[in-house]
Amino acid sequence: MKVTLSEVSPRDGLQPIQGFVPTEQKIALVRALHAAGMRRMEVGSFVSPRAIPQMADTREVLEAAKQLDGLECTVLVPNRRGFDTALEAGVDRLGLFMSLTEGHNKANLNRTREESFADLASIVRDTPDSMKIRFNLSCTFHCPFEGVVPESAALEFVERIQSLNPRMEIALCDTTGNAGPDQVARLMREAISRWGSRFAFHGHDTYGMGLANIAAAWEAGCRVFDAGSGGIGGCPYAPGATGNTAMEDAVWMFRRMGVETGLDWKRLLAAADQAASVPGALPGGRVRGVPAARAAA
Repeated sequence: MKVTLSEVSPRDGLQPIQGFVPTEQKIALVRALHAAGMRRMEVGSFVSPRAIPQMADTREVLEAAKQLDGLECTVLVPNRRGFDTALEAGVDRLGLFMSLTEGHNKANLNRTREESFADLASIVRDTPDSMKIRFNLSCTFHCPFEGVVPESAALEFVERIQSLNPRMEIALCDTTGNAGPDQVARLMREAISRWGSRFAFHGHDTYGMGLANIAAAWEAGCRVFDAGSGGIGGCPYAPGATGNTAMEDAVWMFRRMGVETGLDWKRLLAAADQAASVPGALPGGRVRGVPAARAAA
């Protein structure tokens, strides 16, 4: 058995930090994660630097990341302007994103849900066949403004998204970290049964349920997962949401389950330490602090 892991700390992990992280430090983190065996990574986001100042140097980070052998670079894009920049920069995978709920979409993107969907649908149509697409659907399970999302409403919107492109990967995102494992399992299983194994899971560990939700999605048939080394990150527009589920915790769990990750444990721990030590970051996860896990390296 094998799992595909996508590292998100260089983007989602660094995004909410207030003080600007130097470009050289971001590139060093990307290189350390690549050295650990990571071959799929979110390296930044082409958004307005006024809205997310931390991502103002995404082009420079992407240029350095593209020099690393075998690394698939994803850059998040919320609109047409970001799409045009991504095409020019030559990203490997386009990371589109919007929220399932009206409240979070307005807070995060300053647009109605339908405005975002119409724009992203046109971008999907205009994306060259040579470029991979990931459509990230935030707040699929729970919204900081509207509460628990009814599963029928989630599936109804996922149906609209999947019809845009039969090859496009779709990520069901637990933006607040407040999804229940049973909810994740039901929704993921139903999505896969209806539209095939094109789904990924992106979760946070705000309430300590990050690993439980990854395990639930795995049992439901999902095989692509986002996580962030060092457990850093969070959404600036989801009040109270903290960091990503730690990549090192997810890798330890999959190893115990007999699932191949393709990562070097010693180098992954070193990269996770590097991520957790970024000034202003709020680290999470458990494995880095367990002496036996250190010894296993």
